Formats: sequence, structure tokens, C-alpha cells
Amino acid sequence: MQRPPRSITGRIGLHPRGFGFVEFDGGESAFVAPPELSAPRSGVPLLEGDRVTATVTEDDQGRLSAANLTLVERQRSELFGTVVARAGKRFLRVDRAVGNTDWEIEGDAVVGANLVGSIRGARIVPLRTVDPNEAGLTRVIVRHGLRSEFPPECLDLARLARLTLVTRRDLRAIPTVTIDALVTKDLDDALAVLPAAPDGALRLLVSISDVDALVPEGSALDLEARTRGTSVYLADRVIPMLPQPLSEATLSLVPGEDRAALTVELRIDEEGTVTSVDLYESLIRSHARLDYETVATFLDTGDTSAIPEGVRSTLRWLRTATGRVSVGRHARGGVEILREEATITLDAGQPTAIAATRVTRAHRMVERLMVAANEAVARWLVERGLPGVFRVHDEPDEGRVRMLAEFAKNFGLEPGLGARLTPRGLAALEAQYEGTPIEPAMLTVLGRVLGPARYTVHPSLHFGLAAPMYVHFTSPVRRYADLTVHRIVKGYLGGERDRRAGEESLEELAVHLNDAAWRATKAENERLRMLAARLFGTRLKERFAGHIVAIKPFGAVVQLAGTGVTGTVAVEALVGGPFRLDAKTQTLVGTRRYAVGDGLDVEVSGASEELGRIDLVPV
Repeated sequence: MQRPPRSITGRIGLHPRGFGFVEFDGGESAFVAPPELSAPRSGVPLLEGDRVTATVTEDDQGRLSAANLTLVERQRSELFGTVVARAGKRFLRVDRAVGNTDWEIEGDAVVGANLVGSIRGARIVPLRTVDPNEAGLTRVIVRHGLRSEFPPECLDLARLARLTLVTRRDLRAIPTVTIDALVTKDLDDALAVLPAAPDGALRLLVSISDVDALVPEGSALDLEARTRGTSVYLADRVIPMLPQPLSEATLSLVPGEDRAALTVELRIDEEGTVTSVDLYESLIRSHARLDYETVATFLDTGDTSAIPEGVRSTLRWLRTATGRVSVGRHARGGVEILREEATITLDAGQPTAIAATRVTRAHRMVERLMVAANEAVARWLVERGLPGVFRVHDEPDEGRVRMLAEFAKNFGLEPGLGARLTPRGLAALEAQYEGTPIEPAMLTVLGRVLGPARYTVHPSLHFGLAAPMYVHFTSPVRRYADLTVHRIVKGYLGGERDRRAGEESLEELAVHLNDAAWRATKAENERLRMLAARLFGTRLKERFAGHIVAIKPFGAVVQLAGTGVTGTVAVEALVGGPFRLDAKTQTLVGTRRYAVGDGLDVEVSGASEELGRIDLVPV
């Protein structure tokens, strides 16, 4: 039964082809025709992310359409585009992922309606380089509303920040290491371990840079970090949450330097049970700055040539600690959160190669010890009735479980899933494809079906990790959620007893951080796709094996084996058409059927850097 027309408030989502959608409460969305976006009732062209009111109607097929759009709120304050001339006038041709309408220019200013948050009077700032690398990078930064420059006040505070040592537990004599990628400069987590006692229990020390000691709550540095929410790791540039004099120097746990830290100490018995948790402010000194490849070689082969003698025993005991926490992790289920990702090699700004990142034993060791620390801090907060910014990942509903089972069968598996998927059932499914050629594509599909985790003040299950409760604690240089948890812990350690679980202000912060994390992830993925498209534009006719990881109305998204990237096969290029999209089973059905999980050999037929798209055709 059709619903009568109704008024709604929602946000604009835009497609590069010019049409859009209004997404509103209840997860619904309504189609918006291009003219409604370019000439709405408010008189100003609408942009991606604008909050609007609209009238929604439903047709005989149940499809929703929106009209009579009026701008209510605009968060976007910058536009990226190209200046073009038409009929004697100049226009700003706006990034088509942001707006479908060119904006008229008078002098060197954009002309717009005088509405709340509009871009009226915005100045045209020319790019000072014709380097296409910088143009594409700027497009991504502006498109996703990233803050690429710090206010002068923040930079001054970052340069002048110095630690005043207070009473801290002195851990400087304990051999401590950092393990990161070779290119990492913001080292914010360090590991140490005290060997097993006569009863078999060892003590794992995870020490995290004490950002709060140099970034006071409410300061200009803190407010800027809160606004950013997270560091953004683009393939050719890092946009840090904190200025580099802090993130890469004063707060970074570089070897040989005394650093303030917040340490979580776990006592782990020989069966892998964490029997006690202690948190305290500490003073540490890193004894070695190690990288994943070097540590992996040591763990796999015993080669000590690149490992300082003073930390070799530490690495061996860290391996023991990893083995112990892994026992409990395997018993309760869940999946590995590490997955194959694309790594672009750049030379003078130009992409020269692309390959899938190799996940090593060292990656898994660090990941499991950090997860153990994050879980322990979450329990510590809940046991004391304290608030927190918890990381929650919901159990999939019955529809998603059916979808996952269908996709797994297309990959050649026999998942045998019931109506409900438990973390242990998820682990059993992972065991079927772990270490096989289909693993990278299967992990991509699994991530899409299960969906992302989110921040909230309400502690609950992290399904993917099979953790009863979870927080982010181990990266306060990079994530504001971690810094918030640090402050709650430090407040309690300092004698504060008036905070209670479920604080409303923290839930507002969690909503903001979810949005910041979502925008950062989109920007990171988009920049990677742009650079990959530029590289594959030089590799036309090259052939790849792949798997379909998504079905769209316009065709199939194929993950290319060994690269970590995806390309698109247009529906017109698929054999066996015409096709109809079966949205329920995520398949294209014609005289031949294409579904998520199907293997498909493809050839590169084209690429668009601006759209971040690699075009493929079946071989």
C-alpha cells in the first residue's frame, strides 16, 4: 500500500552522474532528479552532505522520490573545481562528487545565495602548481571536508609543549620496543614483558604515549584534535590529528628518549587467562625501534642479525604472550581484523607499482597484544562504573547471515550457516578459506556484509573480535576516542569519583567521531583508487584473475588478485545480457548469472583518475 506524500528532513547523497538521494530516518532514501539538485526551492545548488527538507512520494513499485528541496544546513565551507568559460561568463566547475551544478564567478569570488552556511562570497584560490598529483590530493581533501592545515595558535603550542614530570612509575630500565611499519613516524605504542614467574604467569606491559600530558583538555590543540577526530592516512600524505612537532617528535616513542606514558599491565597465566589488570601513569624509554619485516624474520627463522641483543629475549617473551592470548581468542571465535590491502609505491609523486600488503607474524603479534590491552581497559572501566567511548560491532541479522552464506557458496565453500551467526560460527567459516587464494576477496566481502563498528557510550559486543566489550586505547596520537578514554582513566587514577557510565555528552562525541572516521576512511580509499587508476591507465590490456566482490546496477566490482584493488566491469560488457539486478541475492541475472564470489578473469580497458575508477572487461 502506497504511503501518502510526507515531509522529511535528511542529508543529500550525490552520484557523479548528476542525480542524488536524500537519506533520512529509518535508513530510507529517496531518489532526487538532477534538476531538483541544481535549482531547488532555496535557490542555491545543493551539495553532498547538505541537510535539507523535502517532500517524499512513493510510486506503484514502492520507489521513493524527493522534490521541493530546501537547504537547512550546510557543513561544507570549501569547493574544489576548475574555472571554465561559457557565453562570456566564468564558472567554477565543481567536483562532480560534491555538486552537479557549476557556480558563477564574479571577479574572483563564487556567487551564491545568502543562506545559513552557504559559500556566498567565497574567494577563488588558485592552485600554485599544475602538478596533477597535488590537484588530485586537494580534490580529495576538499571533497571530504578534511582539515589539512593547523591554525597558527596550535602550531605555536605544539612547538612549545614540554613535559613536566610528575610522580610516575619508572619503567625505563625494562627493555621496551616499538614495532611499526618502516615509514611510520608517529610511534604511540610500545611493548615490554616480564618473564614468567614460578607459577607460570607473565606480565605484559603495553605502554601508550600520554597525549593528555601535553594536550590539555579544552586547549586550542585539544579542540582542533577533537574536530579532526582522527589522523587520515592518504597514500601520498598523512593528515595528522595533532601537529607534527607533537605527533612525530615530542609525543612519539622514539628510542633512547624518556617519554610519559599510560601503561596497562596484564597478568597472563600459562593457559592464556588474563588474571589481573593494572593501569598507571609511567615513564618509559624505548630500547629499540623495530619494523614488522625485521621482527617477522626473527620470529619465523630465528635470524638475530637485525635485532639488538638487549631486546631479543623481549621479543621471544612477547611471542609467548601472543600465543597465550591467542588461545582465548580462538576459543571464543571471531575473525582476524588484519586483511590484505593495496600498497602504492611512489617515485617523485608518480605511482610506479602496486601490491597487496603481506600480513606477517609480527603484524599478528602486535594486533593481538593491542586488542588484549583494549579489551582489558574496557573491562576495567565497566567494573568501576566509569563512562567510556566503547567500540561496538553488532551481530548480523538473519538477512545478512543468509547473504553471507550465499556469497560463501559462490566462492566454492559450504558454509552451512543457520539463521543466527555466532562469533565461533564466524571463526569456523574463516577456517574454510584461511590461507587459500580466495582469502583476500572473501575478507572484502565479509567486511561489507558485517558492516563497520561504531563508537557509543553503551558497552556491548564487538562481534568481529568476539569481545564482550571493547574500547580504543592504544592510539591517542591518531584517534581522539583513545585520548578520551585516557582522560577518563587518568581522572579516576587521580581521585575523581563523580563520573558515571552513559554520559550524554560522550554519546554526542561518539556520534561526531563516527562521522570523522567514516569521512577519513572514504578519503583514504578514494585517494588510493585515484592513484591506482593513474597507474592502471599505463597498464591497458593487462590481464588479471579476480573475484566479484560486489554487484551494482551498473555492473560488477572485481577485486584483482595480488593487488588489493578493485575495478568495475560495466553491465554492458558482461556476456549473457540483458540483465536484471536481483537485489535480494546480489546477482545479475540474464542468460548467464553473475554473483558475489564468482571468479572472473579480466583485462584493463581504461581508467579515470578523477573518478578513481579502473574499467575492466571480461577475458
